[in-house]
Amino acid sequence: MVEQVVALGMAERDDWQTARLAVTATVPSREIGSTGPWSEVAVVAVLAEGATNTRTVIRLEPCPEGGREWSGEIEIDRNLHVDRAALAVHVVATVGGVAGRIIGSTDREWLIDVTSDHPLRDRQLDFSVVSFARGAEWLRNFRDAPWAVDTSGRMPAVRLNSDFEGFAALVQEPRSTMEAVVSEMAQAQMCADVWTAVFHTALGDLEVEDDGMPLFPPDWRGAVLREMLPDVIPGRSAQDALREVHTRRNGGGSWTDLQPRIQYAAARRAEIPRALASAVRDIERFDQETHA
Repeated sequence: MVEQVVALGMAERDDWQTARLAVTATVPSREIGSTGPWSEVAVVAVLAEGATNTRTVIRLEPCPEGGREWSGEIEIDRNLHVDRAALAVHVVATVGGVAGRIIGSTDREWLIDVTSDHPLRDRQLDFSVVSFARGAEWLRNFRDAPWAVDTSGRMPAVRLNSDFEGFAALVQEPRSTMEAVVSEMAQAQMCADVWTAVFHTALGDLEVEDDGMPLFPPDWRGAVLREMLPDVIPGRSAQDALREVHTRRNGGGSWTDLQPRIQYAAARRAEIPRALASAVRDIERFDQETHA
């Protein structure tokens, strides 16, 4: 399966400032022809990153040889992006006298990653193995813990404690079926811890407008809030949910009552129910094979 990711990373040099991408889209010409209830049809490519509220729109032109191909070039300014931007193509037209109505879109967005050197759509946890007893000062307070979540960097990361005998090897290189089961459960729990930690970190220092409306922060913090808020405050718009959570966190309601919702949202994104169900099945199968 094509990942549909462009990883600019160093882009063959670490000081690049702009990148230009060629965009080609296949548009069903017959369906957008003059027979539809629309006019002034145009094809546009939209590059948007929620973390920075950056949005770039270019108009694609039909290829000279005709057919269904439309193409153009979109320029990416590195100063305007901090992580990943989504690239989509839309067919817009005037419908019922209203210009700019979308009558068709790409099935799946491309991701333009300005930091990674590897075009991976799904990110894995960033693990590193360090000694908590001899590591950074903040880690020394957790010297008995198998792992800790570090949210101080550009992206959150998990620190595995090398002093916790056998744990790092178990997580990274399980050697048996049972070790693989434990490793999957441990990784799911670590992922849930990451989601919980970054959610609280993202709420920790929100900018607030004069009318009291909190603003979504840039970078991964805003993305985390937009991802988790629908489960923390269900049935509300993202902005209303952010205001509600911010109000409760600052004493304007029951912050304690939200903790189970936050844990639930984190567990869902870490896929703990799936990992647990898989572990139960694997253990049952292992027991049956052992007693066969």
